[in-house]
Amino acid sequence: MNPRVLLPRLVQTVRPSPLGPVLLAAGPQGLSGIWFVGQQHFPDPADWTHDDAHPVLHEAHAQLTAYFEGDLQTFDLPLQFVEGTPFQQAVWRALQNIPFGHTTTYGDIAQRIGNPQAVRAVGAAIGRNPWSVVVPCHRVVGANGSLTGYAGGLDRKEHLLALEARMNSPIR
Repeated sequence: MNPRVLLPRLVQTVRPSPLGPVLLAAGPQGLSGIWFVGQQHFPDPADWTHDDAHPVLHEAHAQLTAYFEGDLQTFDLPLQFVEGTPFQQAVWRALQNIPFGHTTTYGDIAQRIGNPQAVRAVGAAIGRNPWSVVVPCHRVVGANGSLTGYAGGLDRKEHLLALEARMNSPIR
């Protein structure tokens, strides 16, 4: 018999973004997730409390808005891991080190976490990243530079990379 894992009580809200509505969730220690509504691996928030005024959710939405408006390059939000294996969490932490406006490959992430043979597992972990945009999984591309995989859809990934390229350009 598997003991039931008790997750911390989460609060959530849905907010607009230029790429469609996003579900934001927070626990007692910080932001627990940001997902585009309807994306792959979308959580079931049925047991989560709705709270539009929660300070972490409010700040997350404010920072997302500033990012989409071209006024923010680095997110400063406390993240609370409520799921994920140690391997997945290592991948998600490695994603946080990809500089704004740059891309890297799945193989590079596998190298960074000390497991160069785990390229496919890295891809699967990236696909389950619970912090869309904030933990920049959209900055990971195929070994040949192709846009491969994004739980929020390749059209969103392409938009995010183009936004960062414009923001990183000396001429805006």
